[in-house]
Amino acid sequence: MKTLTECTENSLMTLGISREVDENRAAEELYGLIHRDDSEMVLFYCSSRYDLPRLAEAMKRRFSGLTLGCTTAGELSQFGFTEHSLTGVCLSSKAVRARSRILSPLSQFDARQAALLAGELRAAGFKPAKSFGLLLIDGLSCMEEQVTALLYPQLQELQLVGGSAGDDLKFEKTYIYADGQFQSDAAVVCLVESQVPFRTFRIQHFQPTREKLVVTEADTVHRRVIEIDGEPAAEAYANRLGLRVDQLGPAVFSANPVILSIGGEYYIRSIRRMESDGSLSFYCAIDNGLVFSVAEGRDLDRNLQTGLDQLRRELGQINLILGFDCIQRRLECQYKGLVSSVERILSQVPFFGFSTFGEQYNSLHVNQTLTGVALGG
Repeated sequence: MKTLTECTENSLMTLGISREVDENRAAEELYGLIHRDDSEMVLFYCSSRYDLPRLAEAMKRRFSGLTLGCTTAGELSQFGFTEHSLTGVCLSSKAVRARSRILSPLSQFDARQAALLAGELRAAGFKPAKSFGLLLIDGLSCMEEQVTALLYPQLQELQLVGGSAGDDLKFEKTYIYADGQFQSDAAVVCLVESQVPFRTFRIQHFQPTREKLVVTEADTVHRRVIEIDGEPAAEAYANRLGLRVDQLGPAVFSANPVILSIGGEYYIRSIRRMESDGSLSFYCAIDNGLVFSVAEGRDLDRNLQTGLDQLRRELGQINLILGFDCIQRRLECQYKGLVSSVERILSQVPFFGFSTFGEQYNSLHVNQTLTGVALGG
């Protein structure tokens, strides 16, 4: 039975969450919460702690139409931050039309495949002015930059947003779900034509400081910075913050990312962890010669409220927000005691998303950012 604590529904969508740990019971409960006869597509996000083949079979039995999803670094909705849960949203055919394509194997994705895939999606005849793209991608593939850079122009520069799948911070293997199965080394692109007004958005709360960091040696394949300004990367980074290397960890990295200027706009580059050799692993592509600034945060919760208020002013009414929120933002909320404040803000709107290993915004892969699309009435 649907309850206010488990499900919300309007003319556009039905959103629900199951906290069942058994795969079959979770899928059955989610179906009961969100199924609607006028379904056009279902999106779902789940913990990697589930037995994924078993969950795939359970989802396939219950959801017969277009169903897409991925594993997460935590689930996030208007019901708050959750872990080891199954969240889903069912979008009405009266509000959207959708077509999707799988990119697999992702490691072989190139310009030719981008052109073919985009051509197949465009053949659906969607009106460009009313359409946007969603991208779910293997969060450990290190392919996000290449995929977005190749795909975005081929989609005739439709707005593109998305998130990189997670695995509850194990950093072992992440999965996307399409065609009834979970897959790694894969991504799924979904073109959505909306019958209601929409806005894509990017919200981040960091500004650059005067502290500069120059990457002088990098392992670009594995997204590792080995040296900064000719010094071991972790040591140089710690020195800029006035810390010792042994003080570095998730709390420091989430509160002190680095920031890069691209075309006059600032984009976050988040540190994933410090390696045993003193190098720093990142959630995004890095290269020799990049000049970063140490970033300084400005009230994550207030910044989020301001961003949502702006979306309300532009759309008038918000029927659904599909959001892709960096795991580092979740960690920052935990370390700074902002969880309740952020949950209160998200409870004001039908919000559906997950904590990602990276976010996509048009042609760029970004970090420590909330990207997404808001659908109006």
